[in-house]
This record gives sequence, C-alpha cells and structure tokens, in this order.
Amino acid sequence: MLNIIKFSDFRGRKSVKEVLEADSDERVFCIPVNDIKPNPNQVRKFFKREALDELTASVKKFGVCQPITVRYINNKFYELISGERRLMAAKAAGLDKIPALVLNVNDNRSAVLSLLENLQHQNLSFIEESEGFYSLKEDYGFTEEEIAVSFGLRVSDVNRKIRFMNFTPECRRIIAESGISIIHAALVLKIPDDLVRKSILRKIVDMDLSVQKTAEIVDSEIEKLKADDILLSEQKEKRGFSDMRLLTNSVKRSVELMNRSGIGAGYEVENGDGGTKIIISIPNV
Repeated sequence: MLNIIKFSDFRGRKSVKEVLEADSDERVFCIPVNDIKPNPNQVRKFFKREALDELTASVKKFGVCQPITVRYINNKFYELISGERRLMAAKAAGLDKIPALVLNVNDNRSAVLSLLENLQHQNLSFIEESEGFYSLKEDYGFTEEEIAVSFGLRVSDVNRKIRFMNFTPECRRIIAESGISIIHAALVLKIPDDLVRKSILRKIVDMDLSVQKTAEIVDSEIEKLKADDILLSEQKEKRGFSDMRLLTNSVKRSVELMNRSGIGAGYEVENGDGGTKIIISIPNV
C-alpha cells in the first residue's frame, strides 16, 4: 500500500526520515531543486518549448501550485517520480526550492506512478507509451496483463503499443518528433526492413502523405521485398548448382590423376530427392 505524504508545515522537523517515520499526517517538504535526481523511468523525451516557457512564466508569477512527487532513497537523496515539467519550470524561473509530495514506494511502483502521471496529464505520444510499457515489462518484470490492469486497458491494446518497439530507435525518434499518426506508423511497421521503414517515414513527413497513400506505398514496397527474396533464392539455387558442378569436376580430375598413376579408381554420381551422392571407388592395394 502506498504511504502517501500529505501537505503540511515542516517547521520543527529535522529530516525527511523523521517525517516519514512519524505517526503524523505532516508529510510535505519544500526541497532544493538541485537536490532532486531525474527519474530513470521518465518516458517523456520531448517537451514543447512554447508550453514550457508558458509554465515558467506562470511559476514566476504564482509559484508552483501543484507539488511534484518524489521518493527519498536510502535516506540520502530524492528521486523524481512525477512533475518533471514543473521541476524544469521552477529551475528556469530561478526558484531554489519546490514543494514536493514524498512517497514511500519501491522501484516498480515508482515506475508505474511515473508513467501513469504522464499518461493522465501530459498527453504522451503512442511511441512514448510504447517505451513506457516496454520498460515496465522488460525492466520491472510486469506481464502485459498486469500492465493492462494497472492502466485500465485491454491486453490487446498494451500488446499493440509494445509492438512499436520493433522500430529502431531512430525510427521511433522520427515518429515522436514529427507527430506521425499511429495509423501511419502501424502501416509502416508491416515492412520487414528497417531501412525501407525509415525511408517511408521520411516520405510521410516530407510529403505529408495521407493514410491511403502510405498504405499504397507500403504494399508496393512489400511486393518489391518479396520479389527480391524470390530473386535471392533463385540466385542461391543457381550458385548451389554451380558449386555442385565444380565439386563433381574436381572429383573427376582427382580420379583421372589416380588412374594415370596406375590406381584403377572410379566414381559414380547419384542424384536423388535427398541430394547428390558421389561415390569414389579405390581398389585395395
């Protein structure tokens, strides 16, 4: 169960540890902004400069109206759980301290709370959601069912979001920075080649392609890749046939050399469904 720290006046308290251990509802701090470490689970990678500037102006005028949330680790330092934009704005506004709600939570719960706060209040892109869900699954051992329950989603929705991690980091960056829609991205994800994916994502951005046009291009590229696979397969078959012919000729020359040396050698080539068999016969000396 979360031990939630409530607003209060901290006059007379000596340390965070004392407050957390006290049988009291006094659970609020004004924390030096430079004493707060970033959240390693932060999924928000891109912040709109204009919106951040507006928040900074508001903080300069009114202060930070809603506390950030942090946790106190090993009685040594604070780690941000949620409220990164508010923390950034406070620093930009020149504030030395910021009001913070301190929570007693472990790594897993901190990761969930951080992602949940972002989902509820910051309109994460689907790529950022994908990275957040993937982190919960791979780094913290959550199943897709547990993630779905935690965020009120269907398991299929979670699975669909995590699938976008099949894009390379560069492709995910292009999608997140340009605002490519989830429908466009899902179409491009059908392509099994990373370089082709990247090329089409660039086209979507540069040419402002519609969903229908993107679907047409994706279908065309998939057909090209299939044709390339067929051609490559045929080339491998031809190369295999050529290699077998070289091997047979090599055996033939070796047998001829033995015969010229007075050894009555011979060979037979048998072709079957399972492959080609070459039998070399050398008489006992």
